[in-house]
Amino acid sequence: MEKINIRKELAKINEHWSQRVIGEANNQLFKLAKGIGETNWHKHDDQDELFILYKGHLTIQLRDKNIELYEDEMFIIPKGVEHCPKAENEVEFLIVGLNVTSNAAGGKPNL
Repeated sequence: MEKINIRKELAKINEHWSQRVIGEANNQLFKLAKGIGETNWHKHDDQDELFILYKGHLTIQLRDKNIELYEDEMFIIPKGVEHCPKAENEVEFLIVGLNVTSNAAGGKPNL
């Protein structure tokens, strides 16, 4: 058991939309990521996905509306809801979910 400094872990991330697992609790993965531009539209049929924004402004595009997240705000995307995160400038955030990974199925764009 060791404590984790989230800001230091974020500083280690060099690739946008790639997730860095920093912990696991109750079968939930805690993952940090940075992003700029947008991911591919995608959904997770088996799990909700929680975003907590640490830096910047992130738009989570849904098919019927946009959710605007600013620093220190969070949003839970219910399972089965199609979404596409987008950022004009670099953002830093924490994602919590069962097993969402940094691949095309998880929305990662082909960079």
